[in-house]
Order: sequence, then structure tokens, then C-alpha cells
Amino acid sequence: MTRLDKYVSENLPCTRSEAKKLICSGRISVKGEIIKVPDFKIEEDCDVFCGQKRIEKISGLYFMLNKPAGVISAVKDDIHKTVNDLFPKELASRIFPVGRLDVDTEGLLIMTDDGDFCHRLESPKKNVYKTYFAKCSKKPSEDAERIFEKGIAFKDYTTRPARLRLLGEEDGCACVEVEICEGRFHQVKRMLHHVGADVIYLKRTGIGRLKLDQSLEKGTYRALNEEELKMLTEN
Repeated sequence: MTRLDKYVSENLPCTRSEAKKLICSGRISVKGEIIKVPDFKIEEDCDVFCGQKRIEKISGLYFMLNKPAGVISAVKDDIHKTVNDLFPKELASRIFPVGRLDVDTEGLLIMTDDGDFCHRLESPKKNVYKTYFAKCSKKPSEDAERIFEKGIAFKDYTTRPARLRLLGEEDGCACVEVEICEGRFHQVKRMLHHVGADVIYLKRTGIGRLKLDQSLEKGTYRALNEEELKMLTEN
């Protein structure tokens, strides 16, 4: 048995306070009967409706977030704002980021409650490439693309083969696209620095075949649809 307001907030989704308002206003019905008591106990598999629409129980949560700069990729932090803080409290308590983006890096971040799904995307063995757009202080060296393809040997690790594509200039900066299939600390920045191009701005634009929704404002999110989930799981 579970509370009606908890069930509604977890599966619309909405905040617990918003769920209580929906219930008290007579918008929620259980087995055809309008229920106005937020702590009313229901079975997990019973029919719950909001107006004429059945509230389907969410079996897995998968969100695309357009992470803004200044927010850290963590569930909670005592000092900094985290990506989970961008979600309603009831939803934030159930999800976590897949991988991480540096605090000053923007763009595509997947949020989920599915540990197996997270592992598939993060494991280098799965060869799920992450795509980044970067503005650099100057153009990378002429042999940069070959160096990326070969892999770069740093003191602490050697990168797997990566892809580098020159995009031209913008606002006096050299623009490049980088694809890597791992996510070491500051990896893209370190790789570009190695070929003479210090990163000024960095944004993740894709994971596998999934691209960041350009209509998604910074700091906002939306649920992934079935086609997008297939793009991530069929790699």
C-alpha cells in the first residue's frame, strides 16, 4: 500500500505539494471514485486517474537535462548547486546523473534511476561515444586529429582512440568537435591542451546517436521518449 499523494507525485511527475492540491481539488480518482484525501492508501497496481487520463506507473525514469555551467554533476552537495537540485524534490530523491560533466561544462546529461542503464552508457567497453563542442584559445596543431585517433599517453592513463574535427572560428576562438568513448576527469580539456588548444568553452552535444534537444533551455529537462531510449540502448 502507498499514499495517494506519493503515487501521484512519483508518476505524473509533480511535487508532493502539487499532488496534494490536485487531490484536494477533486482532480484525482481511484477506481472511478474521486478521492480528496492525500494520505488515502492505494494498491500499487490500482487504477488512478487525473481527470480522464490514467496515471501510468513509471517503471524507469530517464531524463535529458541541458546542464548549465556552475552546477555540479552530483546528487547532493553542501556547498554547490547540483543537477538534482534542478528537479522537483520528490523526483530528485529517485534519480542520479549518468556520468559527470565538469562544473563549467554545459550540455547533455542523462538523469535516471536505472543502474544497469547507467553502467551500459558509462562503460568504455560499450564504445558509446560522447560528442563535445569546444571553443579553444587557438587552433589545434596540424597533427592533432592523428594524435587523437592514436590515443594520448598521459602520466596517469592513456586515452582510448578519439575523434577530432575542426569547425572553423567563432568570436576569435577556434571551434572543434571532439568524440570520446570514456569520461576521465577533465579529459577533453587535457586532450585539447596536449595539442596546443586550451578550452575556453565546452558543451556536450551528444551521447551515442542521441543529440541534445536544441529547444531545451539551460537548466531544464524532459523525459526521453522510446525512440531516444533505443538510440542509447542499441549502441
